[in-house]
Amino acid sequence: MSAAIKQYISTKYDQHPDMFKTDLDNIDQVRSNAVNALEAHVSGVQKLTLYAAQLVWIGGKFPIDIGVDFTWYPALGFNTQNPESQNNLRFELANILYNLAALYSQLALSLNRSTSDGLRAACNYFCQAAGVIAHLKNTVIPDLRTTPPEDMDTMTLESIQQLLLAQAQECFWSKAVKDGLKDGLIAKLAAKVCDFYDQAAEYGTKSDIISTEWIHHMTAKHHHFAAAAQYRASRDCLDKQKYGEEVARLRDSLVCVNEALKESKWINKIVLADLNGLKARVSEDLKRAEKDNDVIYLIPVPPKSELKTLDRAGMATARVPQEVSDPYSALDGKGAFGQPLFARLVPYAVHVAVSIYDERKERLVNTTVIDELEGLTQRLRDLLQSLNLPGSLQALEKPLGLPPSLNTHAEEIRQQDGLHKLRRSIYEISKLKANDAAMYQEGVGLLKTEAEDDNKARLKHGTERWNRQPSREAAKTLYTKVDEIDGYLKSAASSDDLVKNKLKECEGTIEVLGGSARDLESYVPNSKRTTMTPAVERAVDGLRSALSEVTRLEHRRKKRIQEVREKVKYDDINGAILAETARFEREYPMQKIEPAQFENLFDDRLELYNEDKDMVSQESEVQSQLTTRIKEANDAFTAARRGDSSTKEREQALQKLENAYFKYKEIVSNLNTGRKFYNDLANIVTRFTDDCRTFAYQRRVEAGQMETDLSTALSNMNLNIQDQKERHNLRSHYPPHQQPVPQPLSPPPQQQQPQPSQQPQPQQYTPQPLAAPTPTRAPQQPEPGIWDPNQGIKFGGAPPGASAAQQRQQVNGNVHHPAYPNANPRGGSQWDVSQGLRFG
Repeated sequence: MSAAIKQYISTKYDQHPDMFKTDLDNIDQVRSNAVNALEAHVSGVQKLTLYAAQLVWIGGKFPIDIGVDFTWYPALGFNTQNPESQNNLRFELANILYNLAALYSQLALSLNRSTSDGLRAACNYFCQAAGVIAHLKNTVIPDLRTTPPEDMDTMTLESIQQLLLAQAQECFWSKAVKDGLKDGLIAKLAAKVCDFYDQAAEYGTKSDIISTEWIHHMTAKHHHFAAAAQYRASRDCLDKQKYGEEVARLRDSLVCVNEALKESKWINKIVLADLNGLKARVSEDLKRAEKDNDVIYLIPVPPKSELKTLDRAGMATARVPQEVSDPYSALDGKGAFGQPLFARLVPYAVHVAVSIYDERKERLVNTTVIDELEGLTQRLRDLLQSLNLPGSLQALEKPLGLPPSLNTHAEEIRQQDGLHKLRRSIYEISKLKANDAAMYQEGVGLLKTEAEDDNKARLKHGTERWNRQPSREAAKTLYTKVDEIDGYLKSAASSDDLVKNKLKECEGTIEVLGGSARDLESYVPNSKRTTMTPAVERAVDGLRSALSEVTRLEHRRKKRIQEVREKVKYDDINGAILAETARFEREYPMQKIEPAQFENLFDDRLELYNEDKDMVSQESEVQSQLTTRIKEANDAFTAARRGDSSTKEREQALQKLENAYFKYKEIVSNLNTGRKFYNDLANIVTRFTDDCRTFAYQRRVEAGQMETDLSTALSNMNLNIQDQKERHNLRSHYPPHQQPVPQPLSPPPQQQQPQPSQQPQPQQYTPQPLAAPTPTRAPQQPEPGIWDPNQGIKFGGAPPGASAAQQRQQVNGNVHHPAYPNANPRGGSQWDVSQGLRFG
């Protein structure tokens, strides 16, 4: 990661990457520690949370597509050996949090839950694991901007979260049994455990990743705790002398046990022994309760529909660790996490904000000041051209030779190599255009070839198997760029033709202006001297004064345009934005810096150019007055010379040369604009082609992987079909629920191998009534193999460190072991991390 960050700093920031050498080394070390935190040890929590906090922090310094492909191996499903890579910092964060939740669940399973302290600590770990999954589902995945991994879809995360909460609630239930609390409270705790497992199984059926083994196991647990809840409720009824309700709840408990035993194929022997022990105990108590009620109490037994729904005592909640929900507070420099990395690096949002301001500043000045002034000047020249000025005045004042202004224009064009310069510029621009077009066509060709290959593969394998996005959907941005760049090229071609037509219209005249003085003099005919009357002299003076004002006006505007451009050039907002950033970080330390936060600063700063906009308004008023003056002076001049045509040919020649000069200047400006446009377009087209090349390569790699997967999948087809049938049958057991809508996202990459056993956040759930029989105290001593309610239910092996004899004793004595999904039928209660979670 450090190499990509270093490269990004060197290309995108003004600061040198060597300033952050320590931080670059640390980020690699922090990531290595987190990726290798595979053991179920509490030290791994800090390693993972530290890296997650640093990822959130540097997310405000760099874009999410920093340039590193992070790899993730799915923890669940059929593709656990097929990694997925994305160039996405948030993808890496999602993977780290998934592993953190897995670690919390492993820590819970590694504890000795035969003690009160062990149960309390295990419950806390399960709740934290559920909280991390909830944070992942609600905060990180929606902000991923790409498609999440298959084991992080909404339904899968919901199922995992409910499973973790079920295990946390089960720890509360176990502690209540161990502490000998009242049967009524234990029944409420068991009923809530039943709800959690029911929701976990329901969401599991809606997920394409949760295995049928897990679903069957969670279904068995649901019925098991429904039976346990009704049994405890029956004991409470016995204490309260509700003998009819006691019989009803015992009967329902027996029904629930039998439902759980239908899943015996999918649960291990210890859990199965627990269920059989519970069934024997319930059956025995039911037999006694029915006999006592029939012979002694004669209380009517209510049907299940009339039984009061058991109350729930929900003790387990998804708790997000503070260092996960608020990572900035953990990076305060005072705690174990230390200082945030790259703290001295100016936030990425600041650079974006500077770019936004510069773009707005340029647009404001160009559109409201420079373009307006140049437009006013052009309208003034159009007016003079329509009045045949200054040619008519020059022809009269200097009937022989060339006017000084014309000599000046001609000399300027000669020094610039005139017509040759224009032709050379057009040729160079055409080469730039051809290079841009060739680069663009290369990118389009790559997309076209990739799309054709994708369509061929889809026709070969069918849309169900070849189920990746079509090319246009997978690369929407690139295909949008295709149309954009094509529009740029067509618009530029139209502008190029317009410039060429301008040159064609005045090419001969410009050639005369750029030629020798002798050729220029030959082009302008002399006229005979005429005697100017006093009226003509007055008209000439008035018109000359107006034209002189035009010249001064043009010079003043050129100077003001130059001043405005200098003002823009030296308008550096970096200092103000950095000061504002420091204020934000000081007043809102937990808030991420965003460019939108500088809008008020932008508005205040752009007010600097209000005086320039006012200047444009003043220039417009001045020009309006000057235009009226020129028209009046020209009318007077024309009236005074009415009937005099001696200078007509000379006037036309001089005016034509004057117009050609301004047309030359206009064409030079157009060509400079065109050259800049094609140079800028070259950068855009180069990036576009590089992106197309990268996209085509990634799609080829993906297609090759899919071909391999499809070949492998053929051998497992029967297994997959059977699994889908099983899942469909399981789904049919659940009524339709309003399910959360998954958040959509777009493409990028990253990270390490996940651990199983995590959860999603549930939606609103209304528990179904649990009406069932309730257990009663049996006066006699339980026989071996029969469950004793005072000892709880046993779901696992002996506590860590127990002897073989103790393990056998616990199996026979039905000591309840809470999170039994890790129970090993081969003996022992420790879960082997390398084996994953197994049920059955």
